[in-house]
Amino acid sequence: MRSIHTQPVRAFEGGAAGPSAQDLLCINTIRTLSMDGVQKANSGHPGTPMAMAAPAYALWQNVLNYDPADPLWPNRDRFVLSIGHASMLIYSLIYLAGVRDVKHGTVLDAPSLTLEDLKQFRQLDSRTPGHPEYHHTAGVETTTGPLGQGCGNSVGMAIAEKWLANRFNKPGFPLFDYHVYTFCGDGDMMEGVASEAASTAGHLRLGNLTWVYDSNRISIEGSTDIAFTENVQKRFEGYGWHVLEVKDANDLPAFQAALADAKAETGRPTLIIVHSVIGWGAPKKAGTAAAHGEPLGGEEIRGAKKAYGWPEDQSFFVPDGVLDYFQQGLGARGAAASKAWKDLYAAYAKEYPELAAELADILSGTLPAGWDKDIPVYEANPKGIATRQSSGEVLNAIAPNFPWLIGGSADLSPSTKTNLTFQGAGSFQPPEWNGSYGGRNLHFGVREHAMGSICNGISLAGIRAYCSGFLIFSDYMKPPIRLSALMNQPVIYIFTHDSIGVGEDGPTHQPIEQLAQLRATPGVTTIRPGDANEVAEAWRTILPMTGRPSVLILSRQNLPTLDRTVYAPASGLAKGAYVLADSDGTPDVILMATGSEVSLVVQAYETLKAEGVKVRVVSMPSWDLFEAQPKAYRDSVLPPSVTGRVAVEMAAPMGWDRYVGLTGAIIAMHGFGASAPAGELLKKFGFTVDAVLAEARKQAAKA
Repeated sequence: MRSIHTQPVRAFEGGAAGPSAQDLLCINTIRTLSMDGVQKANSGHPGTPMAMAAPAYALWQNVLNYDPADPLWPNRDRFVLSIGHASMLIYSLIYLAGVRDVKHGTVLDAPSLTLEDLKQFRQLDSRTPGHPEYHHTAGVETTTGPLGQGCGNSVGMAIAEKWLANRFNKPGFPLFDYHVYTFCGDGDMMEGVASEAASTAGHLRLGNLTWVYDSNRISIEGSTDIAFTENVQKRFEGYGWHVLEVKDANDLPAFQAALADAKAETGRPTLIIVHSVIGWGAPKKAGTAAAHGEPLGGEEIRGAKKAYGWPEDQSFFVPDGVLDYFQQGLGARGAAASKAWKDLYAAYAKEYPELAAELADILSGTLPAGWDKDIPVYEANPKGIATRQSSGEVLNAIAPNFPWLIGGSADLSPSTKTNLTFQGAGSFQPPEWNGSYGGRNLHFGVREHAMGSICNGISLAGIRAYCSGFLIFSDYMKPPIRLSALMNQPVIYIFTHDSIGVGEDGPTHQPIEQLAQLRATPGVTTIRPGDANEVAEAWRTILPMTGRPSVLILSRQNLPTLDRTVYAPASGLAKGAYVLADSDGTPDVILMATGSEVSLVVQAYETLKAEGVKVRVVSMPSWDLFEAQPKAYRDSVLPPSVTGRVAVEMAAPMGWDRYVGLTGAIIAMHGFGASAPAGELLKKFGFTVDAVLAEARKQAAKA
């Protein structure tokens, strides 16, 4: 069903023969601003903006359903520049279109970018960084630059639109019907994450997604013939995409016809292959690698401007009428569309007040009332339960009260316990695959990298996304986790099989360095809970964190559920580390651990206590949460005067020295694991009560 407020596509004033003189003036303004910005910075990528200025202009000016005066309008079309190195292209468009600035979720009566901002391209504290950054520059829908990530994000955005439409659209009220357009290039086509994302989109039949592939056949090393000679069209047809071709990027009627064709194809995503000449117009560097990743130089810029009929010695020149022309096209069309939507939403809120309130919560990042009311409390149990299992139980207790919490795994939900099993949860699938676009279980297949980037795209729509896999396979997801942090997106990453406790699967599946890597990533909250009640508190802690990603690290093996009438409440997890068990007076030795090793040091504690040793146990599930506490609290948990310390963790020791000091002991992994039953591995690598006791006694003896 088409929206009642969708505007007709605007034709070029030049008619079927091509664009008007005014259209060409706008296109060449985009080209020259891009060239000049890179030249002034003496850094950047001018060739792609020059090549793709015409298609970008045609999309923005005549097709995109977008209101520059309200860049937060929920039903706006999304434009993703996956070829983020071509950032001057989107910066020029944002400036010319008059996109308004946004601060703390409020649209301001000020431009996102001025001409002066374009002149500050790639400079310190500028609004025009080297690659587009979400939240930094209004009009940028996602942070791009690492090739392929924008492609993955766009699939997530398309999934979000389908889910929102399924949940909120009602007869006569098509609140969500936006389209997602992505500009990608040869580099994106070579990156595996884009292939994973494309395969996912084809399977899900995302007809609201169009990728525009700039096929200029040039990369930094030269012609792509040296490394990339596949038939992209056939590959995407194999994925189930609708594939179109535009033989000349400057043939705007052909490109706009392809866009109309893509919009009309509602059962498949569309790839439009656009053949372009990188650095188009440059007399010597057009079509060469020299136009890709470095300034053109003064002589080449003058030659290009001469070819465009441009003043050769003027920089950042914006002819009279260009800004007004954008306002007459994109501006007027977008203003009418967003006003019609807001009127529609006002009527919808009267007809469906509960759904409207839910949507308002989604768009504002507010949690639903009572989301945590059914989180279980676990009774003490020496046999216990694997933290992956208790996490699955907690997740299924939360999700019915949190309707826009959706996610899945990379073909591992039976192991990661992340499948939503309550009545009506369903699977996000097209009807022909026995699901619906309202399903809350996402099936990513064995595509960890795309899974992370897709979840970032879903999160950018306000939906709370989670994804899961084995901790070892977080290696495949480093880029999207890092980008979650850069964009302050609250994606929840659930990683199970967290140590050599995996056992027989051997060193290929036993994580060692992954915890250190995650802890080293700025802006990521990493939590490794020690028992079922710490798991419950972990979920209670991370869901209100709406400005940063979280990582849950969970065990495959059962862990004892501690008796919280004997040991401290698990609510201490919210502070990252807390005193789990203590001595009378100042301790002689402090035992520290995370995850499965907490129960190990608790056993050692009981033995030492019986021997009369003054010992403290500190559970440290989250270093970053602990570091965020006031120094007084941190010193109360780890008194500086107590130097007898032992840290125990089945992972690389890196980082523990900050907590044990120069004289403390660390029982950790100093190499890869091995294939054997878990019990044998724990003995081989020294994760036994006896090993902890031996180190603890040495440390206590210093007191």
